[in-house]
Amino acid sequence: MASAIHQAALFEWLLRMGDNALILGHRVSEWCGHGPALEEDIALANQALDLIGQCQLWLGLAGEVEGKGRNADALAYLRDAGAFRNLLLVERPNGDFGHTMMRQFLFDAFHVELLEALKASSEPRVAEIAGKASKEAAYHLDRSAALVIALGDGTEESHARMARALKALWAYTGEMFMDDETDAALAASGTVPLPSSLKAGWDETVGAVLAEAGLAHPGEAWQHKGGKRGTHTEHLGYILAEMQFLQRAYPGATW
Repeated sequence: MASAIHQAALFEWLLRMGDNALILGHRVSEWCGHGPALEEDIALANQALDLIGQCQLWLGLAGEVEGKGRNADALAYLRDAGAFRNLLLVERPNGDFGHTMMRQFLFDAFHVELLEALKASSEPRVAEIAGKASKEAAYHLDRSAALVIALGDGTEESHARMARALKALWAYTGEMFMDDETDAALAASGTVPLPSSLKAGWDETVGAVLAEAGLAHPGEAWQHKGGKRGTHTEHLGYILAEMQFLQRAYPGATW
């Protein structure tokens, strides 16, 4: 029974990891052909590909753990919105370029902390995926932090836009550090860290970058917008309508 409980918790957690990468990867891909400069356009496209690649690894492992014959594609394209477990932050609309970079930075700072901790996971496959993904996430963080600083400490207009983005997105960051029964069960076996244990490192990174960017730190007065995992806004429905169109229009199609 304990093994079955562990497998169920691991499957749920793997969905969270895969869904975060999938939904954020899709959001970032929406910039393809619309970046403010060619270099940024290419960088965003590559970042989206990194995230989709990570998603494939996490959801592929989730399908194996579930043991019901569903692969990464089935989990990505054949679930409805209520079955997704991503953070609300990653499904927020892109807004302008500065808004996208602020969203990316707030997630990247968390993602790096999480993946570094997962490299010591008692589950070898989890540690292996984290080791690969951590290199990509570190690059993502370097890039998003540099852009937050450049735009925050740039012109009056760019500073104002970054300040607005920070204010709009900050309320969604609290969810990243909420522990629940799934986290507790897996943390007890050394499989994953408790999300709350990652907050100190995230605070340090975010505080340093915001200070260098000249952006006022919002403090601790956030209020999580949303309920438990699987409670989404209308934005996820929009994302899935685009992302899943082909598979739903032509079920089982191959090419």
